[in-house]
Amino acid sequence: MSGASFVVFAKRDCPTCQLVAPVLRSLAKDGRGLKVYSQDDPTFPEDLPGVIDDRELAESFSHNIEIVPTLIRYEGGKEVARTEGWNTEDWRRVTGLERLGEGLPANRPGCGSKSVEPGLAEYLQVRFGDPGLRARKIEFGDYDDPVEVAFDRGWSDGLPVVPPTDVRVIRMLQGTSRKPGEVLGLIPPNLAECTVEKAAINAVMAGCKPEYLPVVLAALEAALEPEFTLHGVLATTYFSGPIVIVNGPVAKRIGMNSGINALGQGNRANATIGRALQLIVRNVGGGRPGEADRATLGNPGKYTFCFAEDESDPGWEPLSVSRGFKRGQSTVTLFQGEGVQGFVDQKSRAPEDLARSLAMGLNAIGHPKLAQMQRAILVLSPEHYAIFAEAGWDRKRIEAAVLAATERPGKDLVAGAQGVGEGLPPAFADKTVSKFYEDGLMIVRAGGPAGLFSAILPGWIAGRNRFELLPITKEIKP
Repeated sequence: MSGASFVVFAKRDCPTCQLVAPVLRSLAKDGRGLKVYSQDDPTFPEDLPGVIDDRELAESFSHNIEIVPTLIRYEGGKEVARTEGWNTEDWRRVTGLERLGEGLPANRPGCGSKSVEPGLAEYLQVRFGDPGLRARKIEFGDYDDPVEVAFDRGWSDGLPVVPPTDVRVIRMLQGTSRKPGEVLGLIPPNLAECTVEKAAINAVMAGCKPEYLPVVLAALEAALEPEFTLHGVLATTYFSGPIVIVNGPVAKRIGMNSGINALGQGNRANATIGRALQLIVRNVGGGRPGEADRATLGNPGKYTFCFAEDESDPGWEPLSVSRGFKRGQSTVTLFQGEGVQGFVDQKSRAPEDLARSLAMGLNAIGHPKLAQMQRAILVLSPEHYAIFAEAGWDRKRIEAAVLAATERPGKDLVAGAQGVGEGLPPAFADKTVSKFYEDGLMIVRAGGPAGLFSAILPGWIAGRNRFELLPITKEIKP
C-alpha cells in the first residue's frame, strides 16, 4: 500500500461513525496519510488531530458522499477503492491492514450523509457544482423584491409569481426524465424557442410542484400542434384561451380535482398547470395582453383553466378513450374555449328530455342563430349523468341524442330572420341545421353531487372550416 492515502467522511450523529472512531485513531497513528472530514462537529472523533470541518458539506458534495462513514483510498491522486458503513473485510481490503478493527462487529450499516438530506442536495449543487441551467439568469439588487421586479418587468399575469431560483428550477426539473435542453417548439407570437428548462422556469413561477411538470409539457406540446392554432387563439379578439383537461392515473397521482368545484379555485394542480401554460406563452413567446393578445374582453380562464375528468364510473368511456387512447394512459386534451356557461335543469328525469334540454342551452352559445361555427364541451355533473346512466345511455348515445336535438329549421337561423341581423347565409334557409358538425361536441364528466347543474364551455368562433381549430390530445410522458 506504498503511496496510498485515505479519506474518511463521518459525523458525530452516527452510531457507526462512533463505532469506527478507534479505527480512525489507529490509522492516524500508523502514519497512513489519513484525512477525516466531519459533517457536523470538527472535534469528532476526539483525540484525532487534523479533523477537517466540512459542515458546509463542500467536500462531501464534491466526493459524492451518500453514506457515512465512507472510506476512500487514493493512489497517485486518484480514487481506487471505496467502502461505506462498517464491514471488517472491506475496511481491511481497502486499507491493506489485516488486523484492522479487531474486536468490532463484522458489519454495521452506515447513516445517511448530511449532503443528501431532503431539500439540501439542490442547494449544494447550486453552490458547489454546475446546476446545468442554461437559460439567461437575471440578477437582482440585494434590496430588490423579486415579486415586484416580476411585476415591473412584465413577467406576471397580474398575480404574484414564485421567484424561479436555481434551486427551485432544479427541483422542478426532477419531475421529468426529459433533458433540460430539449427543445419543445417555437412559442408564438415571437416564435421563440422553448426548452424543457424554460418551461420548468415558468412552472415554478406558476406555483407548480415538480410532479406537475410532465402535464405542463404535454399541454404545451398539444398547444404547439398546428391544428390547435395557438397564435390565433392568442391574437383573436374573441374570448378564447386554452382549456386543459387531464385524463388517466396522473390526475389522481398529483391530486387534481374532478369533483366539487372542479372548474373553480382551491386545487393547486388545477390552478397552476393551466397557469404555467399561459405564463410560457407570455414570457417565452411574448404573448402579452394589449400587444399580440387582442381579446375584446377575454375571460378569467386566461389566467388558468385546467381540470380532470371524473373517471370513477367504469361504465363511462373517458374523453381520452373516445379520442383514441387506451384506458390507463394519462393524457391532456387542449380545447380553445371561453368561460363557463352555467346550465340548469332540475326537473327533467327522462334521458330524452334532458338531451333536449341540454341542446337548448348549447344552441345559445356564441349566438342562438349561429351554427356550425364553433365547437363546445359539455361538462356533465354527477346528477345529470345519473339520469343517462340509469337509462343505460353511454357516451355515444348521449352525444348523438344531444346533437340531434340541436337541429333547427334553417329559415329561423338566417340573417334577418326573427328581426335579428345576426345569422347564417341565405343558402341555409331550406335546410335543417345542427348547431355543430358531428364531431363538434365533446362530453366530459366532472363536478360534485351538489345539484342538477352542468356546464357548457363554448369554443372559439372562427369560421366554418371544421378541419381547423381542432382539440388536441397528447399522452403525458414521464
